[in-house]
Order: sequence, then C-alpha cells, then structure tokens
Amino acid sequence: MLDKIKLAIAFIIVIAGIWGFYQLGASPMIARVGAILGGIVVALALAWTTEQGKRFYAYTQDAITETKKVAWPTRKETMQSTGVVVAFVIVMAVFLWIVDALLAWIVELMIGSGGV
Repeated sequence: MLDKIKLAIAFIIVIAGIWGFYQLGASPMIARVGAILGGIVVALALAWTTEQGKRFYAYTQDAITETKKVAWPTRKETMQSTGVVVAFVIVMAVFLWIVDALLAWIVELMIGSGGV
C-alpha cells in the first residue's frame, strides 16, 4: 500500500511540475523547463524507492548485461549487409517501375487512347 501511495505522490509531483511550467509564463524559459525537469527528477527519485522501481532498476541492469553479450557485426559485415539492402531496393524499384509501365500500357490498350 505504501508503494501505491508513493507512486501517486510521484504522479502528483510530475503534474505539479507541469503546472509550474504554465504558472511561470512570465519567467525565463530556463525556469519554466526547470520546473518540469525538477518535478520529473523528484518523482523518479521517489518512485525509485518503491518495489516496482527496484524491479525496474534490476531489469535495466539485466538488459545492460545482455546487451554486452551481443555479438555486434564488424564494420565490414555492416557495410556488406547495407550494400545488399541498397541493391535489393534498387532492383525492386526497377521491377516495380517496369510492372507499372506495363500495366499502364495494358490499361491504355484496353481503354483506348486518342480521340473518338
């Protein structure tokens, strides 16, 4: 129950930061943006202390660990893959252009062009 109260308060703090942004309409933009960012930072700090916040932190740590295990492609492999994709796109563009021109020609033959 305490976690739900903390999350509700964090939400209210974010809303208060947004409210502060609009209330500080005559103030410099840095103060207005500071109100929003301050509200978000305080809300995140409060939410971090909840069980959901701790689980989220553990999740992000696990995600970072898994990302480090990924076998990223080398520069050469990336360039080769990009080349294949670009070549495929060019071939498909030419193919679709030919099909479009052919279908337009067929429709023109069926409808008939020129005067009556």
